[in-house]
Amino acid sequence: MAIYLVRHGESVSNAARIVQLPDVRLSPAGIEQAEHLARRLADGGITHILSSDLPRATMTADVLHRVTGAPVTLDPGLQERSYGDIRGTPYSALCVDIFAADYEPPGGETWAEFHARVDAVWARVLAAAARTPGSLAVVTHGLVCQAVLDRHLDAPPGAAPIWGNTALTIIDGTPPRHVQLLASTAHLDAAPTGSAV
Repeated sequence: MAIYLVRHGESVSNAARIVQLPDVRLSPAGIEQAEHLARRLADGGITHILSSDLPRATMTADVLHRVTGAPVTLDPGLQERSYGDIRGTPYSALCVDIFAADYEPPGGETWAEFHARVDAVWARVLAAAARTPGSLAVVTHGLVCQAVLDRHLDAPPGAAPIWGNTALTIIDGTPPRHVQLLASTAHLDAAPTGSAV
């Protein structure tokens, strides 16, 4: 049993370098990325999928569902950090580093609020993994993946992953939650079939 932690495929806003709005969908490239990921995980024993309820995540989860047949459950706790009033702003127009530890977006979540939400949803993920009779896929967002890694996983020493679109992290399904594979996008270099690594 494993937990497959997945960042969603490329969204239209990812491609345009815009701070994401909640309703942004996958780009055509993002759909293709999700298809490559699903082929990679086709024989990974996935029997349940948890997903953020934002469209870019649900569209990625839907592709996994079509390939694996696993049911999808949506959890808003898996959403990306809310950047409030700056959502929809091109990155080139920003005058601040929105990823800085002291940045609090107007009308959005503070880092403390975001981390508390991720901590709570990760507890729900572990509960779902414990009752899933196979492997669990979790489709979420880059900052959520990083927060889970930083706060809850036995990560490789010196790990500084790049959370590319459809980045795949494989976690032991039972404690102590070792990371077997971190932020891999090898499925985008070639389209492997039936391999869970």
